[in-house]
Order: sequence, then C-alpha cells, then structure tokens
Amino acid sequence: MLVLGIETSCDETGAAVVSSDGTVLSDVVESQVALHAEWGGVVPELASRDHLRNTGPVVREALAKAGLRLDQVDAIAVTCRPGLVGALLVGVQTAKGIAWGAGKPLVGVDHLVGHLVSVFLRREGETTQEGLGFPYVGLLVSGGHTALYRVEGPCADQIHELGATRDDAAGEAFDKVAKVLGLAYPGGPRIDRLASEGDPLRVKLVPPMARRGSLEFSFSGIKTEVARRVASGGVPQGDALCDLCASFQSAVTGVLAKKLFEAVERERMDRVVLGGGVSANRELRRRVEELGRQKGIATLVPSLASATDNAAMIAYAGIKRLERGEVDGGDLVATSETVLEQLTRKGRGRRGSSPHAFSVPRRTE
Repeated sequence: MLVLGIETSCDETGAAVVSSDGTVLSDVVESQVALHAEWGGVVPELASRDHLRNTGPVVREALAKAGLRLDQVDAIAVTCRPGLVGALLVGVQTAKGIAWGAGKPLVGVDHLVGHLVSVFLRREGETTQEGLGFPYVGLLVSGGHTALYRVEGPCADQIHELGATRDDAAGEAFDKVAKVLGLAYPGGPRIDRLASEGDPLRVKLVPPMARRGSLEFSFSGIKTEVARRVASGGVPQGDALCDLCASFQSAVTGVLAKKLFEAVERERMDRVVLGGGVSANRELRRRVEELGRQKGIATLVPSLASATDNAAMIAYAGIKRLERGEVDGGDLVATSETVLEQLTRKGRGRRGSSPHAFSVPRRTE
C-alpha cells in the first residue's frame, strides 16, 4: 500500500508518500518559520494563507520525488485534528479534492497519533530500530502538547493517556522563555544551543511539578520564575545567559525523563518511545537514553526529520487506519480537539474522554 499524506496542522506545509512497511518514499516540508519570526510566534491567519499557496506545489513535489503519478497512490491521508482550524481546513479540503478527483479512499488522521507512531518510519539510510514494537509508553512533547500515553497499537482507540500537562506544553514554555530572554523565534532550538555552552547548576530553578507519584506536568511556574528573574535583574548576557538556558532546559527535561520512566515502572513496560518536536532536543534525548541504559529499558527515538511536524507520519498513521478497513468521506471535518482521551485536569475543569469526531468509519470491500 502506498499512501499520500498531507499535513497542515500548524506552520509546516507537508506532503509525503509512505509504504505500508513505513518506508518513506518522499517527504517534503515547506516551513513557515521565516514568515512568523517577525511576530515571535505563529499567526494563524498568516499560516492558513501560506498553506493555501504551498499545498499544491508541495503535493506535486512529493509525488515527483517518489517517482509516482497520483493514480499509482492507493489512498490519501490528511491531518484533520488537532491544530489551528484554519490551517487544518486547507489540508482537509485539499485532500478531499484530490481523493474525489482521483477516486481514492480518504482517511483522516489525528496529529498526535502521527507523532506517537513516527518512530516506525524508515527513511533512506535508516534501519528498523532494535526492540521496536507494541506496547510501549510514549512521551509526546511538542509546542502544543505534553503527555504520557500507554500505546498498545497504532490507532487512536489503542492509545490511553497516563498523564499530561495541566497548563503550558513543554515546547510552549521553551518558546515563551526564549521570548522573555530576547531570543529569536523559534526559541526552543536556540535555548538548546545556548544551553550546550552553559552550566545547568549555576542557576537554581525549581523543578516543575516534580513530585513523585504524579504523571502530570506543569510548566507555567518555571516560565514565570524565569520571567521574574529577568524583570528584576534584566536579560543576562554572555555566559550568564548560557547558564540560565542550561538550568531551565535541565529542569524541564529532567522532569520529562523522570516521569517517563515512572510511567514505565507503573505500567510494567520494557520500552519507551519519544515523539513530537521537543523530542529533537539534545538534552532530552540524552537523559532518556541514559536512563534507559541504566534501567535496561529499550529507548526508541525518531530521527530528527521524523520528530518534527511532517506528512510521512500522517501517511503511516493513515495506513494503519486503512488496514483496519476504516475510511472517511466528504463529511470529514477539521477540529482543534484531539480524538485521544484527555483525563488530566486543566485549569478549573476536568477533561473526560473526547468524543470520536471523525465521520463514522466505513468498512472497505
């Protein structure tokens, strides 16, 4: 099976062709980083307009790089949730048009599911990682989401939340702290680079929601702590800036890694998987891999190209729905809500399981 995937959930326009064994035949990403840098963050309306300009050319390039015509693709997969609704609409409507015009099955994909199975992708020069399989504890950590899941299979109903952030996502905290420090957007990679030159023990920061026994996260406090330091003492310069970045990064990644392995212990698992854009952070990877070696737990991390937003993971997640005979129709909708259960309390309210808002799956003949 060969599936064309389309991804437009935020600020990356992506298209890819992936086969049923996870081989990536092509993966094209048109980034909007330069577009949004002037504003210090993603501007939804600008993102939607840029997707409109780029989706067609990106899809054509993905097919060309795979050496395929559209009629040689078996199905179309598209991110339909969660994300910026205006941005998602561009991808969903494009996918509907392509599927209808080419007479191909259409399948909607949850962006978070894509991240949680991105480790199964095989790009040129890569081999399948040793120990890869189900079940596992997945840590999904990105600009919009931070959560721990028990992953029993590649589809949404096989993924169960163990704990999530009660406020900011880890990636959001990185970007907001970077903005306070006067660093250019996107802030996460810049903090990572400066942290590599700093001393994480020089600045004392309170680890965010580090108590044992809870698999929930909170990053608003440490973000505020850094903001107060800057408000009282100004933005540090030189080595002092590197030290603050290193201390902040160490505090955040330390809690992420610690709770990941607490979840492994609680769920009696023998493997962990990282997913999401923040899984590209070098310190997080180092900590997780080191703890995995110490505890004898297989640690599976996607390549950098697979960790950040991409359409290859959407195509692969779509393949897994198609293999179960699930397809969607013209009533597929774009929504900001994930289909995955959300059990962690947010703010003053408690989230229950989210309803399944894909159109009702139909069995293919």
